[in-house]
Amino acid sequence: MATRMADNTGPGRERRPSGRQGSGLFRPFLTAVTALLVAGFATGCSALGGSLGVVWEAPVDNSARNYGNGVWLVGDTLVRSRFDAVTAFDARTGKGRWEYAPPGQEHICAVSRQTAGSVVVIARGSVTDAGCSTVAALDLTTGRERWHTPRAPGGDLTETLTDMVAVGGGIAVLRDAGGMGAHDTRPAVSRSKALRAFDLRTGTPRWTAAVPEGCVPEQVAAGERQVVAVLACARTELRLSAFDSADGRQRWTAPLGGRTTPVPDGRVTLWSAEPAVVQAGGTTEGQPGAFLTFGAGGKATGRIGTTGGYGTVQAHTPALVAVTGGRLYLGAESREREAYRDRVVAFDLTSGSQVWLEDVAVAGGLRALNVTGGRVTVLADRGTRHDGLDELRVLDAATGDEKESIETGLDVDWAQGELADLLVYEELVVAVRQGSGVHPFSVYARE
Repeated sequence: MATRMADNTGPGRERRPSGRQGSGLFRPFLTAVTALLVAGFATGCSALGGSLGVVWEAPVDNSARNYGNGVWLVGDTLVRSRFDAVTAFDARTGKGRWEYAPPGQEHICAVSRQTAGSVVVIARGSVTDAGCSTVAALDLTTGRERWHTPRAPGGDLTETLTDMVAVGGGIAVLRDAGGMGAHDTRPAVSRSKALRAFDLRTGTPRWTAAVPEGCVPEQVAAGERQVVAVLACARTELRLSAFDSADGRQRWTAPLGGRTTPVPDGRVTLWSAEPAVVQAGGTTEGQPGAFLTFGAGGKATGRIGTTGGYGTVQAHTPALVAVTGGRLYLGAESREREAYRDRVVAFDLTSGSQVWLEDVAVAGGLRALNVTGGRVTVLADRGTRHDGLDELRVLDAATGDEKESIETGLDVDWAQGELADLLVYEELVVAVRQGSGVHPFSVYARE
């Protein structure tokens, strides 16, 4: 699965749509991920044509929070997490399969963005009082906890919920609270106990990593061979550190620059552990930023700016960013004379160089993209001349060549709620949304 933005957003972090989409107001980024599970786009090229029709929709949500959100696909099971429960559906029929609710009055405050096998890791507890005091491994095939372990919570709003837990390389990794009060310059936990790993299947402790003196981890991601963490050091400096997945030994540390505030400010996004990819800035529209890549020893291997010859990258929209197969895929827009042109750009993460660029829409707007099975699937608004209806484009992930184009006959996001992702599964297109008054899932098939 292509890596997306973390599933949780700390207090104050927001996203807003492009100005060309007709709104100058910020929308809260509620982070539950949106998925368009598309597929059928079997092999070879297809002619333009077809449309999409509704197969099933989940009931409208009446409440939502900006934490505990996530979406995963395990086999034919579509799983959704929110602050109060994790729920599984049959992706083809919408039939409910199981539901997990945290015990007592606890909330789900954070989830791992990826699965390992069929397992995700969640952090749960009282968000407003004691904090996220328990980490648990949840089996997505059954909805049952495999194990759980205590966690040292922050207990205040300085603790970001973004990338609190991660899975990869057969382990679950958690960061204990490293938040600092407004007048406290000391980490909440010892630097030698701020990052811990457990066997993903059994919960057996594997290692505890020591972070540099004066630093605390704020985000963590796990790969097969290394774990990476964004560290806040001396309250004003950010660093990226890598640890060996087998024993927690620190491999390297690289600077990420200064921060704008002494508490988490949302300017850095950790996209991938292998290769290590960090987005610095660009989290709100119009804010400059770059995607930074790091190789062995922490050497910077590439810097991909949010503006360049390819136009302006929509880095503030997580649905238009994907990291997979050693490449970074981005949705971008450029202005030629008086017309906007939307495009997908692929970059090589070992060098930061552009691999290909493909125009996918004119005078409309990109909604979401996904990279699965060697294909890039893109949903784009066809513009006001086409009543804002959407078009589905399928590109070759290696070359950018077009494989398929479908005029959907639908206004998928603005009619029902803003999208945040795009995935591929058999013949279905599943729009996943987060927020009050929207269908969390709307499943479409080609007609």
